[in-house]
Amino acid sequence: MFDAIILATLAAGIAFIFSAVFGYDAKLDRMEEIYTEYEAEFGIDLEISDENFAKLTDEEKAKYDEANKKFGKDEEVIYLTNMLFTISLLIVSLSILIAFVILELILPLILKNGQTLGKKIFGIAVMRDDGVRITPFVLFVRTVLGKYTIETMVPIFLIYLAFTGAGLAGALALLLLLGFQIGLLIKTKTNSAIHDILAYTVTVDYASQMIFDSKEALMEYKNRVHAEDAEKKPY
Repeated sequence: MFDAIILATLAAGIAFIFSAVFGYDAKLDRMEEIYTEYEAEFGIDLEISDENFAKLTDEEKAKYDEANKKFGKDEEVIYLTNMLFTISLLIVSLSILIAFVILELILPLILKNGQTLGKKIFGIAVMRDDGVRITPFVLFVRTVLGKYTIETMVPIFLIYLAFTGAGLAGALALLLLLGFQIGLLIKTKTNSAIHDILAYTVTVDYASQMIFDSKEALMEYKNRVHAEDAEKKPY
């Protein structure tokens, strides 16, 4: 939860910077200006609710339909609509990606053993499911492919679909993904999420879990423990 709060805060800050870089606010302000121009020209409210629209006279409805039709064919409106959608998608995806890379990839490489700030505070580490220390590639798969792509961007895309033409399909796919994630957390012995399954990693208590630098080091330790046990047993 602590990591999620930091991630959301960082992503929001990065999004604010990108908004200024890509000129999102300026394009949004221009769109509002065009709305105002059309409303002044036709004497109507283009953003009127369905309830209030039903109360309009036939003449007012005709003006609204004419204004709305002209507005929809305005080349500048079409351009701004496409640009605002593209920039919004770009800002969201890049901001979240950069936040993940900083907090879930670069920082754990610095702190070692896959530890984020939250894991460091609570004494939690990440290792491969065979007891070996994770590599940068494993951490990349866990973070970018698992956490960012499948567990974050796919749900965002499905939520977008749920509020557009593919509402039912988007909502169903989102529920299936959520059910699959919950099922993994419940059914797997290590209570692993999708990102851990993809990267073959597990989250462990750092104070009590031995993490080995390589498989060779792990085997050497097992052989030594086996030999020590054999010496203690009488023939």
